[in-house]
Amino acid sequence: MAGRERDRELLLPVVAGEHAAGDEDDSEPTTPVVMAGPPPPAASARALHLHHHPTGIEALSRVIRSWAWKKFMSGCVILLPIAITFYTTWWFIRFVDGFFSPIYIHLGIHLFGLGFVTSITFIFLIGVFMSSWLGASLLGLGEFFIKRMPLVRHIYSASKQISAAISPDQSSRAFKEVVIIRHPRIGEYALGFITSTVALRGAGVRGDQELACVYVPTNNLYLGDIFLMSRADVIIPDLSVREAIEIILSGGMSVPKIISAVEGVVGLGDHGCAAKDS
Repeated sequence: MAGRERDRELLLPVVAGEHAAGDEDDSEPTTPVVMAGPPPPAASARALHLHHHPTGIEALSRVIRSWAWKKFMSGCVILLPIAITFYTTWWFIRFVDGFFSPIYIHLGIHLFGLGFVTSITFIFLIGVFMSSWLGASLLGLGEFFIKRMPLVRHIYSASKQISAAISPDQSSRAFKEVVIIRHPRIGEYALGFITSTVALRGAGVRGDQELACVYVPTNNLYLGDIFLMSRADVIIPDLSVREAIEIILSGGMSVPKIISAVEGVVGLGDHGCAAKDS
């Protein structure tokens, strides 16, 4: 009995404290605490099914987005070259027009395109004049002074070589002929241009051996490697210099489906250009 009375005395303060706390919290509603348990098996299976298999609306939305993205990219592929072509052409017209348009504006004539027509006509007349003996003499005299200037001569020489690469004059054109050589390994070929010829003398060679100087572009068009090769080691394709330049500048996208080797090449002639049998 004495032990029970002692336990009851120890519990009385705890019970009193609980009643006091209950009186203070009577003004605030109590929220019952619900212990979270594992979800039912059916709910878990349904959630897993929805996670792995999207609904019909989501699948339709994905199909529509994929279709719209493909059509948008198709439109970009079609319009991009057209936009670049028109922008480049417009920039070129305005650039050329800017040479003579200030003169017309100073005279009070405001007509767009008149400077462009004047520039094209001026370039044509320069070409006609330089084709004559007097024009060639004046050009040679001007080059004589330019090539004696320390810095200008290097810029002029590089610019002249670039313009000579696409010159319609066969005798002054830098790229004489298009060739295909075996490079860099057996079974691989490279597109190149014959720029000149050289005679190899001595070093165990009987007589003079004619070698073709083949320029193989490695970066765009005006950076590349030079190879001295025998005419027997080069292949002459049925491609013009302009077509080969387009192939290189386009990264090979404009290469024809079939390239045929031209037969009947007998030599390079005086300027390194092959003579083809008709």
